[in-house]
Amino acid sequence: MKESLKRIVDSFHRYNTEHMAAQAFGLSEDVVYDALVIAPSFTPYKLHMEKTCKVTTLKEGAYIAGYLVEKDGLNIAWIKIGSSAGNLIDHMAICAELSFKRMIFIGAVGGLKETFKLGDVCTPSYSISGSYADSYLMKDSIQESMLFTEVVPDMKYVDKVIEIGKKKGYYLRKASVFCTPSIALEYTHLDEIKSFDTDLIEMETSSFYLMTDLFELPGIALLVVSDNSASGAALVGRTEEEQQQYDYGRNVVLPDMIVTLAAE
Repeated sequence: MKESLKRIVDSFHRYNTEHMAAQAFGLSEDVVYDALVIAPSFTPYKLHMEKTCKVTTLKEGAYIAGYLVEKDGLNIAWIKIGSSAGNLIDHMAICAELSFKRMIFIGAVGGLKETFKLGDVCTPSYSISGSYADSYLMKDSIQESMLFTEVVPDMKYVDKVIEIGKKKGYYLRKASVFCTPSIALEYTHLDEIKSFDTDLIEMETSSFYLMTDLFELPGIALLVVSDNSASGAALVGRTEEEQQQYDYGRNVVLPDMIVTLAAE
């Protein structure tokens, strides 16, 4: 863990209680988890992981929840959070109280180019920061900005994960991502967003990789394409074929990759 993250947590504790991860998510500081899964809206049950793993609900709140996923001696901590960069930064900072070996972000992503089909599972080659929350995280002064900065993950680890997926029979696609702070307003600014020439759009991966760097732990974002504004594949109102493709990516590839990576 980098000193800057320690300062963030120490400052947080100065004005708040200790053991926030336990209070928010029911996770234990006495356990070394094989992985921490960070998931806006996705739960282990939504991915049907209870069919192949033991899933325990530790704590559920109004919009966040904590789960323990166990399989073959693995202990996977899982936090469901709200969407947005700010939510991710806050809740990952809380989890700095915990011990875990790696981080896996999972979420849905929109396609900006026709070549991306519903159900494709992608991982960022870089993410463009479109939220001011990242400036709060990385800059000494909040008057400084890192808007539209490219955040690049550890590509050695990305390539390793892609190779692991390939051996499992999965095609994980590298793709560039624009991180928007608003779902409703992304459509108003879609032409301007597309001028950045990214492949995909979602909300949190630039912040996830900035936090991963502060934790100094391996981290990967796995994103399943849920809609595509370029091809007209809608988030609501999918065809039967589109729904089957999406379900395979979400309910087969993501759960298997989570368990596989946790065992590495």
